Amino acid sequence: MRAWTVAGGLIEHEGRLLLVQNQRRDGSTDWTTPGGVVDPGEEILEALSREVLEETGLAVTGWEGPLWQVEAEAPDMGWTLRVEVHRATGFEGRILLDDPDGIVIDAAWLDLAGCHDCLSTSWLPAREPMLAWLGEKWLEPRTYRYRLEGIDRADANVIRLD
Repeated sequence: MRAWTVAGGLIEHEGRLLLVQNQRRDGSTDWTTPGGVVDPGEEILEALSREVLEETGLAVTGWEGPLWQVEAEAPDMGWTLRVEVHRATGFEGRILLDDPDGIVIDAAWLDLAGCHDCLSTSWLPAREPMLAWLGEKWLEPRTYRYRLEGIDRADANVIRLD
């Protein structure tokens, strides 16, 4: 089983949340928080700060959380995933898209309605916790667990385990 950890960052400014649009390998696009894979030997917040800077040009000066974690298993595809999402307490800079991985193709500061619209087609384990947090804005960590059944993520049946 391949296992990896991903860190995501909630960055708010003037009542809006920053989301990035990602171009996936299959040509599809979706919106998520900025963030990415934690490299071996890297601390989660170190990786998150690096990923946010690479994807958006913003230098985060502090983090709180995690606000939620996602644990997903895909036994038919041979992987497990753990995602930790933290909230920025401050940042510097302005948005500059220059993702070295070529995944992030857009970024936008969105109000609540805009977030709902952009997230409507995102992957369930990314969409569900984010929309719940946008509605409640809790501070105590929560965990969301999922299992994917099938051999392809795009066509897999996603089951919430909680």
